[in-house]
Amino acid sequence: MSKDKFNRTIMSTKFLIKNATVVNEGKIKQSDVLFYDEIIQKVGNIQIEEEHHVIDGTGKYLLPGIIDCQVHFRDPGNTHKGDLYTESKAAIAGGVTSFIDMPNTIPNALSLTEVSNKYDLASKKSLANYGFVLGVNSDNIDEIMNMDTSQLIGISDDGLYFTKKANLLSDNPEIMEKLFANCKSIIAIHSEKEKIIEKNEEEFKTKYGDDVPIEYHPIIRSERACYEATKDSIELANKYKAKLHILHLTTEAETHLFDNSIPLDQKRITTEVSVHHLWFCDKDYKRLGKLIKWNPAIKTEKDKNGLLKALIDDRIDIVTTDHAPHTLEEKQRPYFQSMSGGPMVQHSLNCMLEFYLKSEISLQKVVEKMCHNPAILYKIDRRGYIKEGFYADLTLVDMNSPWTVNQDNIYYKCAWSPLLGTTFQSKIVNTFVNGNLVYENGQFYEEIKGKALTIKNT
Repeated sequence: MSKDKFNRTIMSTKFLIKNATVVNEGKIKQSDVLFYDEIIQKVGNIQIEEEHHVIDGTGKYLLPGIIDCQVHFRDPGNTHKGDLYTESKAAIAGGVTSFIDMPNTIPNALSLTEVSNKYDLASKKSLANYGFVLGVNSDNIDEIMNMDTSQLIGISDDGLYFTKKANLLSDNPEIMEKLFANCKSIIAIHSEKEKIIEKNEEEFKTKYGDDVPIEYHPIIRSERACYEATKDSIELANKYKAKLHILHLTTEAETHLFDNSIPLDQKRITTEVSVHHLWFCDKDYKRLGKLIKWNPAIKTEKDKNGLLKALIDDRIDIVTTDHAPHTLEEKQRPYFQSMSGGPMVQHSLNCMLEFYLKSEISLQKVVEKMCHNPAILYKIDRRGYIKEGFYADLTLVDMNSPWTVNQDNIYYKCAWSPLLGTTFQSKIVNTFVNGNLVYENGQFYEEIKGKALTIKNT
């Protein structure tokens, strides 16, 4: 279909994907999927009718749209790095149809007014569906205690340590205890002990000055700093039966603090792994330098392998990206000035599918951790599955279409990727958001924007 013709008929299109290999709820089977008016209408053997716009899914895999529950899209306040339009566009190209954005924008999203402003921006700019968490620190903890937090997607301190020191909950047990005792929503925290990190920073700065060699980053932001923060936070959350989610787990040691004996919808303590902590390890610092400087740090190969094992056996619940674009100039500054974080949202599904193609994880498990479980964990209404009555957020993938990441096919506003030069075997062919075709083989249809994620009534 030509772009002009598609734009004229987009609202009335009834899409029928024929003969796709559908991956959903632990099963892989060939099926047809019919969807229109935002919703999946039928899954099964469907007769073609004249009004259907048919897409041949033969030989391709149809997955639920990816839900990325941790991104930093930089809008408002740091839009020279990325914004809700550019980063959602990159997400769509990678099969990500929904995202949850963290509070460290400028101003920090520390009030319902600031969160509402972000929703308003996204309604005008985002090609993907969107949700925003409320930030928490010592400045607004009392205000949060007076809120009904039950309908918030979540509350988080993530990224706020860039604003000022002592903003991490894991270093503030008094604030964390007050929050755990009163908050009814998910509390998602960045789990590192700043005091341990600061002591390590002083030691390495004394030895090397301002430009510490990047290979010491995982020693400065150490296993101990992560493990102690996670252990203490879990103990406190258990005391109050709070709903605690540990963001971007990085160490094999921490994985043993989590339970896989009960279903996710019954868990109060949950965690995630970001895709770069599965893809890279400390051996990659020599090749990529500060491009892979993240907080928490990318650690050892043992940690990387331990994280994948824990993902597969369900101690780790979901996969995220922690997508956090910076300019190349900001990344390449001396160690203590170099910004931590990097862009990953366009390539997260491709990375996970590489693990599948290498027989390191099942395709059903990839879908569970990137689609089903995010919807369960954050109680997202009617998304994350290929089911009749659910929103038609879908991605069609060709598993045998190699391509290489280069400057011409990167959609991030920052215009770089630590995966530059990487060849992936799988390719995203189509992405649908709320039943609308938004991406097709490098072409975007941008007229209809994404929708705000809603929480299931419980």
